[in-house]
Amino acid sequence: MAKRQFTIDTGKDQIPVEGHVHRNVAVKYLMKRRRSLLMTKNKEKVENLYSDLPRTIKIIGKQVTKEYKVNWEREGTEEFAGSRFVFTIDEVQA
Repeated sequence: MAKRQFTIDTGKDQIPVEGHVHRNVAVKYLMKRRRSLLMTKNKEKVENLYSDLPRTIKIIGKQVTKEYKVNWEREGTEEFAGSRFVFTIDEVQA
């Protein structure tokens, strides 16, 4: 399966990316945001980055646009309880 062109719309930015499936594109982007939080040592910068995390994200393809609601947690309460900055995404039905 070939990679396709998508646009990630976070409400503030529109980022062109390549990927296979809408959901995988969203997860890859959110993992990059999570990684930047985990690698930052400055507590104030972490707070700023955490407050700027997207709560909804749209993945725009050529024909289909899918919107996802993102639930961020500082400390995991579900599957990975010890993990920091865990997120879950749920597709918003139009």
